[in-house]
Amino acid sequence: MPMPKAYDIDDVEASFVAGDDQALRRAYDAHGRLVYTLCRRSLGSDAATDVTQEVFAAGWFARRQYDPSRGSLGGWLVGIARNKVIDHLRAQGRRPSTVGTPSSDLPAALTEAEVESLADRLLLADALAQLPDRPKRLIELAFFEQLTHPEIAERCDLPIGTVKSDIRRGLARMRRHLEPKP
Repeated sequence: MPMPKAYDIDDVEASFVAGDDQALRRAYDAHGRLVYTLCRRSLGSDAATDVTQEVFAAGWFARRQYDPSRGSLGGWLVGIARNKVIDHLRAQGRRPSTVGTPSSDLPAALTEAEVESLADRLLLADALAQLPDRPKRLIELAFFEQLTHPEIAERCDLPIGTVKSDIRRGLARMRRHLEPKP
């Protein structure tokens, strides 16, 4: 498959909001792999193709609700994708799956490894955002700032045991959030 055309993201967003003739194609070229990968991780490849189409259709019909000043078009489409995946899982009574092969119909602007890495980061960021403030902050200090437990305890003025248990419970909660639901 030929490489998709490179588009200026600002132009893609502006034309998407305006409803220009080629805007939906450009939005898909720019964000289709990301949306598909997120859907595939939860649904498998067969359903992911359909749900990806639903995401772009829903985004197109709701494009007047998209505000570029509040975030990127890709982020907005990822939010729609998350809701569509949840709706699909509820309707099918299925649990999420990470199996499946990527579609060869997807644009190749990013490598599969880059898309997978971005999808992982988005899923982890979502799981981290679900945590209460203190465990979230402690996990950020431990994993993003690479502080030791004693350094975190000193910085946050907390007993080291509290730091360790909050991090452990926070990670367990994130794991439950990321695991496929029965």
